[in-house]
Amino acid sequence: MSHALTLNAGSSSIKFALYRLAGADPDVVASGQVERIGGDATLRARSAAGEPLASRRLGADEAADHAGAGGAILGFLGEAFPEAAVGVVGHRIVHGGPDFDAPVLLDEATLARLARLAPLAPLHQPHNLAGVEAAARAFPGVPQIGCFDTAFHRNHPFVNDVFALPRAYYDKGVRRYGFHGLSYEYVSGALAERAPLLHAGRVVVAHLGNGASMCALLGGRSVASTMGFSALDGLPMGTRCGQLDPGVVLYLMQEEGMGADEVADLLYHRSGLLGLSGLSNDMRTLEAAGTKEAEEAIDYFVFRIRRELGALAAALGGLDALVFTGGIGEHSRLVRERVCTGCAWIGIELDRGRNAEDRFVISAEESRVRVLVLPTDEERVIARACARHLAGATLRSLA
Repeated sequence: MSHALTLNAGSSSIKFALYRLAGADPDVVASGQVERIGGDATLRARSAAGEPLASRRLGADEAADHAGAGGAILGFLGEAFPEAAVGVVGHRIVHGGPDFDAPVLLDEATLARLARLAPLAPLHQPHNLAGVEAAARAFPGVPQIGCFDTAFHRNHPFVNDVFALPRAYYDKGVRRYGFHGLSYEYVSGALAERAPLLHAGRVVVAHLGNGASMCALLGGRSVASTMGFSALDGLPMGTRCGQLDPGVVLYLMQEEGMGADEVADLLYHRSGLLGLSGLSNDMRTLEAAGTKEAEEAIDYFVFRIRRELGALAAALGGLDALVFTGGIGEHSRLVRERVCTGCAWIGIELDRGRNAEDRFVISAEESRVRVLVLPTDEERVIARACARHLAGATLRSLA
């Protein structure tokens, strides 16, 4: 029986999953991730039932970079599931530019086009493409499928897609792309199954994690996102700044004498929750720290979520539901409570008991706006694209 392997490379981690391609929806066999690549890296994996399959530290030579981490993943899977025949490999690719609006079969020319988009997503795109190269070496001749975080947002209204720059820049691709599209696609589909009336209405999804953004859905389709041209915009993140007056960048270059690489390092790697707290980019660490700086970092994170929620509700013309997802959204009861407590004006009333129990619905019965917690599954979205390919659906290459 054919299997699909999915690879989801982040800035310092790689998530992976092995799926059995049988029936209407792929069945997960195992999943896991390598965290803290380049540092104190660990590989963890679990079965479909959640039972641990692996949990071990990787030596400095094993996971010094994403290529090494990918090799460790493939080695583990080969030992644990030697009978699994990988017939297709699916990849999360963060940036698809203005043209890639659906999964594609990755060939040499397509990969070259995607590599040219790396300056728009420097934390992710090179690692995504390195994963494709590693998988192609490990599974020669096996089709590689690219699924794009930007694709879900490609039908935004013009006013949510453009910057007020000379039109020629828009034509060159300087526009709002939006990201985390695989997560939003999964959440939209899950809402259609579990809460179809809400799915048909006006929904804001808050994907909160080390990377964080929010998306406005109307009838399950993206109409606005907090992220824009790059994955820096919108909410503050683990190490990324979020919304920033472009004049600050000019100041840093003109008055502080910083070059483009130094500014990029500051905005991508030394800002966000880490920069504000001076302690960590991990919300769990900040919640436990009890320092003034950690509390202020959390306060700013929550404030920006509430501010963007108001903006997205305005873009939708109202609000029927707020959905929390992502590592922080799914697990931080504190963040969810603080966000909702500040949003009574928009019709949100939190049930603290439900929130403490991580229920699917955490809003109070009298709340006009429903508040949900819905775990995301980007890997399943990728696996479904792989299954469609093997079933004979045509995935085009735009090269």
